[in-house]
Amino acid sequence: MNSAMDEINLLRQAQRQHQHHLMVRGMGEEIDLEIGPGDDPSFSGADLVAVASGHHDTVVPADEHKSLLIPCSGAVDGHAQPPAPQPQLAHGEEHDGMLRLPSAHTKKKKKVVKKWREEWADTYKWAYVAVHDNTTRIFCSVCKEYGRKHRRNPYGNEGSRNMQMSALEEHNNSLLHKEALRLQMASTEKLQPPEIERPVYVKALSKTAASILESVLRRDPHEAEFIQSIQEVVHSLEPVLVKNTQYVQILERLLEPERCFIFRVPWIDDRGEAHVNRGFRVQFSQALGPCRGGLRFHPSMSLSAAKFLAFEHTLKNALSLHKLGGAAGGSDFDPKGKSDNEIMRFCQSFMDELYRYLGPDQDFPAEDIGVGPREMGYLFGQYRRLSGHFQISTGMLMQGNFTGPKIFWSGSSFRTEATGYGLVFFARLLLAEMNKELKGLRCVISGSGKIAMHVLEKLLPCGAIPVTVSDSKGYLLDEDGFDYMKYSLLRDIKAQQKSLKEYLKSYPHAKYIDDAKPWSEQCDVAFPCASHNEIDQGEAVAIIKSGCRVLIECSNMPCTVQAVDILRKAKVLVAPAKATAAGGVALGELELNPEFNLMQLSVEDFENKIQDAIKQTYERSIKAAQDYGIMKENPESLVHGANICAFLNISQAMTDQGCV
Repeated sequence: MNSAMDEINLLRQAQRQHQHHLMVRGMGEEIDLEIGPGDDPSFSGADLVAVASGHHDTVVPADEHKSLLIPCSGAVDGHAQPPAPQPQLAHGEEHDGMLRLPSAHTKKKKKVVKKWREEWADTYKWAYVAVHDNTTRIFCSVCKEYGRKHRRNPYGNEGSRNMQMSALEEHNNSLLHKEALRLQMASTEKLQPPEIERPVYVKALSKTAASILESVLRRDPHEAEFIQSIQEVVHSLEPVLVKNTQYVQILERLLEPERCFIFRVPWIDDRGEAHVNRGFRVQFSQALGPCRGGLRFHPSMSLSAAKFLAFEHTLKNALSLHKLGGAAGGSDFDPKGKSDNEIMRFCQSFMDELYRYLGPDQDFPAEDIGVGPREMGYLFGQYRRLSGHFQISTGMLMQGNFTGPKIFWSGSSFRTEATGYGLVFFARLLLAEMNKELKGLRCVISGSGKIAMHVLEKLLPCGAIPVTVSDSKGYLLDEDGFDYMKYSLLRDIKAQQKSLKEYLKSYPHAKYIDDAKPWSEQCDVAFPCASHNEIDQGEAVAIIKSGCRVLIECSNMPCTVQAVDILRKAKVLVAPAKATAAGGVALGELELNPEFNLMQLSVEDFENKIQDAIKQTYERSIKAAQDYGIMKENPESLVHGANICAFLNISQAMTDQGCV
């Protein structure tokens, strides 16, 4: 009897301190959960039963789950209630400490008192207590739901395996379900092309041109450089597609490269450690002839970059009178800081795979960023060893299927000068059409590689004032302009692979600006010779503010889409790289001509050949633009004309050859 009364007193104390409240306590203590009719439908038909819990932490029997358990006595609404009369017990019957009253006279509540068990520790890690609708509830800290809305049986049930699953397990299952739904939605979203920022002039495309661009976006959604390169071309070709609908399918075929090769390039450094890089070669189109295009060794090299460069080379070569296809490739290998032996081993490993795709009637590579005379020599040596070929055509010794700067290999001593000189010749021709000349004009050059240095060299006899060159760390500014002695010093610095800061030791009045580009400097003509997308939106604004009115693209796609928009709106005359690179293209084609002896070519003859090629390219571009209603006075006439002329040459060949 004393045990029953102790249980009643303990229950009264718990009710006064923790009424309508759930507590998660330490081991050996009790927790209680208040359940109403909204939580348990069987609650409404239960009888009211008063239960006392003693010091031995008794557990309510399972067969009493439909009884309503309340304390035998206690305070109700602040007034003391007299103890209810005890019913008469039969002879020999022991009092069980419970007082059974009619359920109609009491508020239906059910209080469960359970002993804290060790296996509940994981169950209640996720729980917290809060008041909801004036009632204290146990909530899940993740899904913010409570009670049976979150979990059918918060306490578990030893008699049923299904009821023994902990809340944590069930909650994890819920998270897995949500993750599965998220992945399903993500896979559905992947079917849609991503939102790629497009310039204003592309957003207004016709339905036909837009559909062509959308098909490329769906096929190659993550190849940003390649998509950017075709946006301008599709925009330029819009009047062609409207006037000649048969070109729509040809353009769709042209925008898919003929072959793409990706391969592993393992190599060993000087310490004996193994490294691996990725090699690329994209043969974009052979409709006009064998592929020709550069090899680039740079960490930024990717399949997207290789496709974009191959597409640009395809259009460049199509602009010329000689018939060549377009290709490009390279590796994400960085030659900076590598020894000659390391570069040789890498080039040999690179050629071990690449030679399979080269040939006099298929593909022959040329130089690009990170690939100069040294690299081309190593590549050719391994190619000759593997293939056994040395002559590209009858009557001419050449660097196998390569074009390079060595007289013995390519037959031309002007290979490196051709592109740089051609850029200056194109700028001079463009300014002459505007009744201006280069003499006295302030010129800003980015980069300090082969092309940039030859642009600087050729600007000097034209009377221009080049004031900047740059490298990956910043740019060098000489307000007085570079002359022949300064150019010679810069050339020696670059040959020794030193920083442009070395220039300041000889000319302390000059400045080297770290981590910056030269486009904020005042200029009349800009020559971006560094890399693609080197001019962004802010730098385009700086170019306009600097007073620049002519921009000669020396590198492939030097402006981002935002920069293109800004320069167009400001009426800055942009000469596209497809046309300005005609000098290098022309000399490369002459190198392939067995009837032309470049060994005996004089400087005057060389420059005349380059100037003739530049003039023909300029005239063909302007005429193609005018044929489709784009007047010569339009600042975009050169861009559109070059794209149209190149495409028409390729499309004619593709039409004649059929769907191949």
